[in-house]
Amino acid sequence: MAIDRKTIERTAELANLHLTENEKIEYEKQLNDILNYVEKIREVDTSAVKATDYIEEIKNVFREDVILESINRDEIEKIAPEFRNGHITVPKIIE
Repeated sequence: MAIDRKTIERTAELANLHLTENEKIEYEKQLNDILNYVEKIREVDTSAVKATDYIEEIKNVFREDVILESINRDEIEKIAPEFRNGHITVPKIIE
């Protein structure tokens, strides 16, 4: 599967990107190089490789739960642009 100029232009349009002709040429080349590399990787026999999530075995990478003092509500109310009914209020951005 190859990426052509039309695909680059359509993707840029959908992403609202304004690409120069040189950028279109470069991105087309780069994306095709990536796809070609993926095809090479697919040729490698991985049937004997066990599926893993990590290269190295990882055990419990979570930090310890430590209770810390929170900011006082009165302090938050002082710095918040608007505070109503115990909550910070912000302008509605989704209709």
